[in-house]
Amino acid sequence: MKGIAAMIVSGSSNQVGAALGAHAFGTIGPAGVVAVRQFVAAAVLLPVARPDLRRFTWRQWWPTLLLGLVFATMNISLYTAVDRVGLALAVTLEFLGPLAVALAGSRTRVDLLCALGAAAGVWFLVQPGPSSDWSGIGSGVLAGACWAAYILLNRLVGARLPGLQAPAAATTVSALLYLPVAVTLAVTDRLTGTAIAFAVGAGLLSSVVPYAMDVVILRRVPTQFFGLFMSIHPVLAALAGLLLLGQFLSAPQVAGIALVVAANTVAAMKNLKPLPYASTTTDNRIGAEPAVPPA
Repeated sequence: MKGIAAMIVSGSSNQVGAALGAHAFGTIGPAGVVAVRQFVAAAVLLPVARPDLRRFTWRQWWPTLLLGLVFATMNISLYTAVDRVGLALAVTLEFLGPLAVALAGSRTRVDLLCALGAAAGVWFLVQPGPSSDWSGIGSGVLAGACWAAYILLNRLVGARLPGLQAPAAATTVSALLYLPVAVTLAVTDRLTGTAIAFAVGAGLLSSVVPYAMDVVILRRVPTQFFGLFMSIHPVLAALAGLLLLGQFLSAPQVAGIALVVAANTVAAMKNLKPLPYASTTTDNRIGAEPAVPPA
């Protein structure tokens, strides 16, 4: 029960942080919020992980660099989607990435039904028509593709670098990519105290707090169950959007979220493999394959 409670707190923190970041969009834009968020995450992760970057081999560097690029793209595409189509829809579209990873390579009828269910859920969510914001929807889908790439890359770097070294180094790479954004905002006097506070809150709640909690969670629950429980994220995003941003959902949109969550749950349960319930297992190592983007 403690592990489940911790996962709910971690997921809630992630979505509340995203909602806080949205409050700064009007001043510094999604790119500015992402820049500050990346700087905050790097400032916390680097002292904790202490990666010796000079000792990294090319075999360790290339997936780390790609992971940093994925972080940079995933966050800006998600925040752009949040700005244009709302938090719940953006997070649900992003959630298609892990679902695609779970379904990849499968040819069973159950997985086909999961894919069709997810597609129906997206149709209800998007409600395609002349007024649809296709740029926002495309940004959410791009965020989902990045999340899928994150899972695959993190599996690779987790086997090549111990602990949090890979995420810390990748977050630093992403932060450096956003340095021009921060400089531009500073030169144009757009980095107001309120905007920085909201962006720092997003960095702490959406990056630092969830990742620190996931360190503990992955020692208590199997990785596959952790991934299964991530189905709650679109629901938490809908609640955060409603309570903190005043974003109301229509009945079809609620049904769409339910269909995507159900499809992911069935797909994840089907692919669950028994794991020893112990912190010493390989799959429970931090860095093995966490399901939530840490930065």
